[in-house]
Amino acid sequence: MPLFSACRPCRCTWLLAPDGLNGAALLLPAAGAAVPSLGPDSPGDELYRFEVPELKAASHRLDGAFWPRLGDKGTPEQPVVLLEVQMHAKPGFKHRLGALSFRFLQLHPQVQHLAVVVMVQHRRLKLGPALLPHQLQAFLDGVVWLGLEELGQQADLDPLLALLTLPVRPEAELQASTQQILETRPDLLSAGLPMLVERLPLLTREEIMEIATIPAKDLRHTRAAQEWIEEGRLEGRLEGEARGRAAQAGAFTLRQLNRRCGHLSEATSDRIQALHLEQLEALADELLDFTGPDDLAAWLAEHGR
Repeated sequence: MPLFSACRPCRCTWLLAPDGLNGAALLLPAAGAAVPSLGPDSPGDELYRFEVPELKAASHRLDGAFWPRLGDKGTPEQPVVLLEVQMHAKPGFKHRLGALSFRFLQLHPQVQHLAVVVMVQHRRLKLGPALLPHQLQAFLDGVVWLGLEELGQQADLDPLLALLTLPVRPEAELQASTQQILETRPDLLSAGLPMLVERLPLLTREEIMEIATIPAKDLRHTRAAQEWIEEGRLEGRLEGEARGRAAQAGAFTLRQLNRRCGHLSEATSDRIQALHLEQLEALADELLDFTGPDDLAAWLAEHGR
């Protein structure tokens, strides 16, 4: 039975059952002229296919939310701020950002003023298709995109913002930039050291401390340095624990992929087990959206080593 049928003798259009789909166009404002006339024997499926989709809940963790001290509703001057950090290409990021932002509003209906800030390495990252549904594009047009490369080119940055740019600054600028930050905000040393370690993995701790303008002779007299050295004593044990977690994560991810994508080849399984823990965690999150082995192959081509 078609969704829309004509009653006799007045031949008015009325809703009967969810079979026919021409009626979907009639639901849209000013769309009636574009819809073929529906007689009593019309098939009802010329324009639309009807289904009853089930939207599965997905678990997404926000990178951060800033709540104004003045109240949870936010104001135009001090809105509630959602922060997302995305340093690598992720084709489905824009859709997920929209979904999690509106999920946040659903869970916090008191919020009246919301700002969404996305911190990216640079604005060239591929985070989704160029052509998007206009509803999603309208949301994204209101997002604040904070590119760290572009931010680093600005003069007279606040030291805290300048600190965020260290991972993307040219290596030749790191020492001068770090010194400039710490001259005005020495309390940022403990936050800056891990960034320098990640940015300069081949340097020793003493060399990195010199970049941070702390002479080697004063290394043990600086509280941040002492904590850092003590942390280094635990690195061996922590690295062993990390390898164990990576093995567990690899086994878990393989089980989930076999269910989602079918039986994996030995070469693909070996490639997945060779991923770093961070990559395995990212894959475990992404595979929830996979529909088959092609999605896995595309992910490995982009992220796998």
